[in-house]
Amino acid sequence: MNRRILLLVIGLWVSTGLTSCGGGFSVKKPTSGLTMRVLASQGTTATTDFGGLVYINGEYDTLARVQELSAGTSPGLMAISPNREIVATFDSGSNSVYSANTASESSGGRVQLPGATFSMAVPTASGLAFAAVPSATVTGYSFLGAVDYLNISSGSIIATIAVPNAQTIVANSDGSQILAFSNSSNPVFTNSVIVLSPTLATPPVDTSCLTNPPNAVCTIVPGFDHPVYAIINGTTAYIFNCGPECGGTQASIQTLDLGSFAVGTPLPVNGATWGLLSGTTLYVAGNGTPTGQPCASLPLAAPTAAPYCGTLDIINLNTMTDPYYNNPAVEIAMPDGYHWRMDMSVNGQLFVGSKNCTNIGNVNNPSGEVRGCLAIYNTTNNTVIFPPDNGDVLGLQSFTSRNIEYVAEGGALRVYNTNNALDVLLINDYVPEGTINVLGYVGDVKAIDFF
Repeated sequence: MNRRILLLVIGLWVSTGLTSCGGGFSVKKPTSGLTMRVLASQGTTATTDFGGLVYINGEYDTLARVQELSAGTSPGLMAISPNREIVATFDSGSNSVYSANTASESSGGRVQLPGATFSMAVPTASGLAFAAVPSATVTGYSFLGAVDYLNISSGSIIATIAVPNAQTIVANSDGSQILAFSNSSNPVFTNSVIVLSPTLATPPVDTSCLTNPPNAVCTIVPGFDHPVYAIINGTTAYIFNCGPECGGTQASIQTLDLGSFAVGTPLPVNGATWGLLSGTTLYVAGNGTPTGQPCASLPLAAPTAAPYCGTLDIINLNTMTDPYYNNPAVEIAMPDGYHWRMDMSVNGQLFVGSKNCTNIGNVNNPSGEVRGCLAIYNTTNNTVIFPPDNGDVLGLQSFTSRNIEYVAEGGALRVYNTNNALDVLLINDYVPEGTINVLGYVGDVKAIDFF
């Protein structure tokens, strides 16, 4: 009898450690108990709130009753590791990068940068990260601009790699290669892609890009037209040539082999500053000129008081063709401004965001047209809408299990129901409905659970 009781107890104990389906071990919930967690960077100067990363319950689109994570007084740009366990946040109030561990829901180290960054990468869960700092200076050196190689877990700079006016970085999957883009007045840098091998850099300051490239740390690959961004797929990088919008000649997409550094033939597009790769389709947004095209010249542009529009190109990578290039009758209009955010919802709604666009109307006192820096392109029926909101688009976050998109625009955190044919805010067209009421200015948004 005692043996039977013992076996029964052991069986019950084991069963509680297994999932109800499949017999696998259950996933341990975080301290908060939430399984659909989203973080929003919250900058505020209120005396009762000091800014940080606030938790959003991604199941119900509400603020969670969880202690926020420390990230300075003015946190904005966020970068997250592929497994979503390490989050890096830039605080413009102190020019620092704060780290957080989402598994333990705890704040980590803080790295003091030599200036502001607008581009960061956390390619692995090792606690190593990278930041482009265009204004970086180091005592004893004459250069301006660098890519900082960071240990965000310990709060230190491993190495400062001099790259004049480094603006944007893109990392490969393991961080062994970093593509850096510069807006230096020196065309050697402006019309090239700078390929770094940061783990080989000599600390504390590495000047390999200035002294004797190509070398083990730095290879400067010429043959581009004011490149500003890239998407890496395996060993192929699709380089976004900004062209006239950034003072060059022609916007285009150009391949770069990251093994041989062979440069492909440019494919002209209407504009190219940002994009998204979906299978063999590459979505590319940009203005193409310093202002963008007149909206009135694009038949498919919605009637608007905005004088200029950007465009969205769609490239078939199998054939390397773009039917939208220089074809106003079918060109897909976007708001103007500098395009720098893009995300696809689970049901094929492509969210495209820019900054410094032409804002129309006032979302807080709507009358007539209201428009900001966001457009939503429906990839299933080839239609586009311009949601009634204002301001720069700073963050986009979709979910694989919900027809919902979070959008940080104009300092607010909006919720879009992508299952709605009109893609309006979750409740109606205007605030406050469809808004998660985060105190302060929302500078970015990232899901830290896979859902």
